[in-house]
Amino acid sequence: MRKADCTPFGMQDKLHEECGVFGVYVNEKDVDKISPAHDTHTALFALQHRGQEACGIAVNRNGVIKCHKDLGLVNDVFNQEILDGMPGTMAIGHVRYSTTGLQSRENAQPVCITHCKGNLAIAHNGNLVNAGELRKAIELDGGIFRSSSDTEVLAYTIVRERLRCGSIEDAVLNAMYRVQGAYSLLVMSPRKLIAARDPHGFRPLVLGKLYDSYIFASETCALDALGAEFVRDVEPGEVIIIEDGQMRTMKCDIHCNHTTCVFEYIYFARPDSVIDGASVAYARQEAGRYLYEEDPIEADVVIGVPDSGLTAAIGYSKASGIPYDVGLIKNRYIARTFIQPGQDNRERSVRIKLNALRNNLEGKRVVMVDDSIVRGTTCARLVKILRDAGAKEVHMRVSAPPFLHPCFFGTDVPDRKYLIAYGRTVEEIRDLIGVDSLGYLSLEATNKIAVGAKCGFCNGCFSGEYPIEVPDTIEKNIFESGIGENA
Repeated sequence: MRKADCTPFGMQDKLHEECGVFGVYVNEKDVDKISPAHDTHTALFALQHRGQEACGIAVNRNGVIKCHKDLGLVNDVFNQEILDGMPGTMAIGHVRYSTTGLQSRENAQPVCITHCKGNLAIAHNGNLVNAGELRKAIELDGGIFRSSSDTEVLAYTIVRERLRCGSIEDAVLNAMYRVQGAYSLLVMSPRKLIAARDPHGFRPLVLGKLYDSYIFASETCALDALGAEFVRDVEPGEVIIIEDGQMRTMKCDIHCNHTTCVFEYIYFARPDSVIDGASVAYARQEAGRYLYEEDPIEADVVIGVPDSGLTAAIGYSKASGIPYDVGLIKNRYIARTFIQPGQDNRERSVRIKLNALRNNLEGKRVVMVDDSIVRGTTCARLVKILRDAGAKEVHMRVSAPPFLHPCFFGTDVPDRKYLIAYGRTVEEIRDLIGVDSLGYLSLEATNKIAVGAKCGFCNGCFSGEYPIEVPDTIEKNIFESGIGENA
């Protein structure tokens, strides 16, 4: 394990969610009960929180793969006519937030490829730490890339393995020995639906059943949206193959510790999901409980920052006995890309997204709970909103440790110089955002919040210690200029 620095990712003041994947293989008995495109569409709605930049669905009908994808939310990209025009017996879907590659239609997933042994579609959640060297080798061998996403690198790596072995599942298994980093992966070939999870299990992936048919999803909330049965988590290093309605498994022999990203529990996943045996909602309440035990304060009301701070705020309230109430109201109709230049307009954009409920705040000592502080600018504006609403005191509690290091496995942590916690004490941060007191969850407590989890955790963005070797730097748009052009 090693420590690392990073290069700029952007200037956002809130971390973006991961990508989300979904797949369904319709058993012959269920062809009149399940519409792969429509059900994938429903599941992607349930996973929309994991990516709002782009989405797509690929369907398989008699071995022919058809794909529709574009920039935008699920409801923007698909309509009834499009879905009705995508019949089939298999489908995979994807919602995207870019961790490698610019926001463009070319980078939307699924990635579909036709090669001399057939065709396939791939949907991927995660980030490969060795994508640069893999892409360079492919380009030097004559490979041509249409996107700047590491998913296309992964797709070509699988295809190259397919040309040397007897089946697509063997190709996926062989590729696992070549790629490094985080990947929860769905591969659809003319006859098979394949799911694979990296040997560390950085990103979640679950197996479910809908009637007699098999489905895969990034989170259990997608299964719930379809009324499907949760079967189990896909194990780290496991490849699951669905063929002719039957399931079989393979396992790579790379022996690793199971280290799920702990921030899935803190922020990324929906509260109603269960990841690797642990309830996300309960984990967030536990984070709130530990926050109070580690950093108690006398106050009149506890509020959460919508949405990911709400459950931790309830946990803080239960542990402290301080009443929980609604303090900030979120405008549900503002797109996540609502950004205006200039200080005055940025201030206004925060007020449009979140407004204070004066009756619950005026004259009170307020504990405001949120999941994280990235740059701190939004926190400072929220504190001003609370004070303008009459809050007597504002105490902030954060249900995660300070961000001090980059993430190499799919979380868009910006350059360290933009992280408010980098090079500053908690007291200095408190002064910058204007709160009366500030407390972060300890790293020790963070590793205990996911009660019942059958895994360890990656906490590299907090600790700087990573489960695998990582580069000294990471660049989100590494492939935009053509990595092999001067080789």
